[in-house]
Amino acid sequence: MAKVAFLGLGVMGYPMAGHLVAKGGHEVTVYNRTPAKAKQWAEKFKGKTAATPKAAAEGQDFVMCCVGNDNDLRAVTIGADGAFAGMKKGATFVDHTTASAEVARELDAAATKAGFQFVDAPVSGGQAGAENGVLTVMCGGSKEAYAGAEPVIAAYARMCKLLGPAGSGQLTKMVNQICIAGLVQGLSEGIHFAKKSGLDIASVIETISKGAAQSWQMENRYKTMNEGKYDFGFAVEWMRKDLSICLAEARRNGAHLPATALVDQFYSEVEKMGGKRWDTSSLLARLEK
Repeated sequence: MAKVAFLGLGVMGYPMAGHLVAKGGHEVTVYNRTPAKAKQWAEKFKGKTAATPKAAAEGQDFVMCCVGNDNDLRAVTIGADGAFAGMKKGATFVDHTTASAEVARELDAAATKAGFQFVDAPVSGGQAGAENGVLTVMCGGSKEAYAGAEPVIAAYARMCKLLGPAGSGQLTKMVNQICIAGLVQGLSEGIHFAKKSGLDIASVIETISKGAAQSWQMENRYKTMNEGKYDFGFAVEWMRKDLSICLAEARRNGAHLPATALVDQFYSEVEKMGGKRWDTSSLLARLEK
């Protein structure tokens, strides 16, 4: 059992922090921008709350974090009330936010200077993966930092791997989102084409899902896509945030991402249709408008 803090109780962080207690058996203190949500979590999981990130981090062996973006991450880590000001030497900060590789390297340097460790560890699997404790966790950091953090992360992970130094976890999450964007657009076009051709969608998917076209997106999203239901899962606005990180990194490293840039524009059209909070599979709605 470890003493753990968790910062950020959104749709991902709330169940992840819960698994640290229920499955990991850890002593957990939580911080959330909305204190009422932290109080609700603490009552449900018999944990503690803290008024600031710094207070949450004080005396902890591990501080886990899952917030919105680079700015949110800096807000809970750096500054007088930030977690970094409260962390003890030898502790480890694990960041599950999907953020830039740049901020991961920045925080890793700050942690090293202060005498504690940092792991960037973005996740994939969505809300369902968080609730069921079967997330895929992509990590960047030192071997020592990862080795200490991995048993704690295991409370909500199905797959966890160290991909390289600080920033490598974020870069791998970018690869993940690039691949998903292309897959969902291809699946949307396939279903759209099948409908226009008068084919039975269920029969088509049952057949092609046993071959080379098979994907997680196909098996888990085709039914709701076919029914025009997009009120669940990973929201379009979150995907656009992630794709903006991918495209910005590509400008830095010289990678060419023409399909990713195009799909990002397609998502902007979905947003204009009122689909900001629709699931990312709503690319089909754009084709059918």
